Amino acid sequence: MDGSDTTYGRNFSTGCNMVCRGKDDPIDGSCSGIGCCQTSIPKGFKSCEIGIGSFHNHSYVLEFNPCSYAFLVDRNWYNFSISHLLYFSNDIGKNGSSRVLIVFDWAIESRSCEEAKKNHTTYAYGTNSDCSKSKNGLGYRCSCSKGYEGNPYLPNGCQDINECIHRPCNWTCTNLRGGYNCSCPPGYSGDGRKDGNGCIPPQKPYKLYPVIQIIIGTGLGSLFLLIGSFLVFYALQRRKDNKLKQKFFKQNGGFLLKKKLSNREGSVEAAKIFGAEELKQATNNYAQSQILGRGGYGTVYKGILSDHRTVAVKKSKIVDENQIEQFINEVVILSQINHRNVVKLLGCCLETEVPILVYEFVRNKTLFHHIHVESRNCLISWDNRLRIATETSEAIAYLHSAASPPIIHRDIKSANILLDDDYKAKVSDFGASRLVPSDQTQISTLVQGTLGYLDPEYLQSSQLTEKSDVYSFGVVLVELFTGKKALYSDGLGKETNLAMHFVTSTKEGRVWEILDHRIITEECKEQLHEVIQLAERCLRVKGEERPSMKEVAMELEGLSKYQRHPWVARNPEEVECLLGKPSNLQSHNIIGYDSLAIEGLMSLDGGR
Repeated sequence: MDGSDTTYGRNFSTGCNMVCRGKDDPIDGSCSGIGCCQTSIPKGFKSCEIGIGSFHNHSYVLEFNPCSYAFLVDRNWYNFSISHLLYFSNDIGKNGSSRVLIVFDWAIESRSCEEAKKNHTTYAYGTNSDCSKSKNGLGYRCSCSKGYEGNPYLPNGCQDINECIHRPCNWTCTNLRGGYNCSCPPGYSGDGRKDGNGCIPPQKPYKLYPVIQIIIGTGLGSLFLLIGSFLVFYALQRRKDNKLKQKFFKQNGGFLLKKKLSNREGSVEAAKIFGAEELKQATNNYAQSQILGRGGYGTVYKGILSDHRTVAVKKSKIVDENQIEQFINEVVILSQINHRNVVKLLGCCLETEVPILVYEFVRNKTLFHHIHVESRNCLISWDNRLRIATETSEAIAYLHSAASPPIIHRDIKSANILLDDDYKAKVSDFGASRLVPSDQTQISTLVQGTLGYLDPEYLQSSQLTEKSDVYSFGVVLVELFTGKKALYSDGLGKETNLAMHFVTSTKEGRVWEILDHRIITEECKEQLHEVIQLAERCLRVKGEERPSMKEVAMELEGLSKYQRHPWVARNPEEVECLLGKPSNLQSHNIIGYDSLAIEGLMSLDGGR
């Protein structure tokens, strides 16, 4: 500062002059104007010299300010005042001191930290220290790492600070190198630091117990209520189901059946009364995959009983309540039949709305399937066809003559003739059968049967006789030696009745034209001729002109000239065709009772 002339400072390192020629009056806080000027030292300066002078060698000066002053000072420490122009030496410093505060900013060398660290000999650092760039822009500086204090330029100048002296923790403090750790008493949570969340005491347990008790009590109460409701509902449902089963059992003649079975010696073992649940489990709840066939009288399922027996379970569509007694009689009678060529009735279930019948399971499909479906791949020889016809006739003759009372099947057809494991014939499906009272030879009833096999006399008069089964069997005979279906298409879209076509061809002398020539051999022509004549007599319009089934069976038995195992075929290829390889016989995937879903055959359903 200069009281008369201009004061200036010169920087010899840069050759930069600072001249103070103020024209304005100075104000407090701003040393810029008449009598005062200031400037900052830029970064990067290594040395600075200050000089002050006067144009007139201080000969023209004011009395109150005879001298000029120049000084270095911390900008944040010094605050200019106008009074400093008058009495600077007395009040420039704090508390009237004429001394000023100077802050030195210094650094080591003119290199960066990375460059300095390459030479460990000249690198000025100690342990536990960090290197940083100088604020002045030249060289580098060192400082003690966090948690240490001292001189970073000495080898061991930075020493660990014991922070625990200042008690930074709420509970226990543990000093660590370069830091410290706080811990809380057992049961407390938190970081334990005074500048953190401290130590949080645990919540008193007794405050939480009532809430937990309420939640647990409510949950257990709801659970017990739910279980209790379910058990009550289950018990009521079981009671309702049992009452319904008892109702159906009584309605379907269950008590009458029990009485009749108890009056017959050995009949209790012959016919079993199955429970609804037992059959439900045996058929996997009557699953679609268990269906063996469907027909006009019901659906047949494959079932496996608890004793591992495989059975056929037939669920009938409907039963006439007015004929329950007759139905029970049929169950009793059919359960007594023990003929090798009749599918055995094992028992029934009366706990459902419609009675369920249980038969023995026959695995190797139907005669219809082997004649009309498998004939291209597996041709049955004439000898085996004659054997099957003989066995079938013997079974029907047994029903007509040996059973007591006699039974009219009323639906004889190739689809109701099953083949067992040895390919023996078994007559099945007694859904339309009727018992013949001992004092009657015919029964008036609604017409039932399958078109193509139906007795025309029975169709017109509704008078059912044993000769109706004879007519149906005659159609089966014609199927066997012609290989044609009972109702078939002539190739022009017209449906032809096989029985009528056979009778017409016989009268016109051209019956040999409709035979299946694949089975005709010189050895069997004589037998064929006899069977053709027998079939013609079975298919006569008037029932009284037809032979009885006993006569038919005897005549067919007489035609069997070759005595050998029933299923042995004359051609070895047929043996393999019918039976397959021994290892595959039991695993052969065959569905019995296909007859219940045969296309092209129509059933005429009536009351039982």
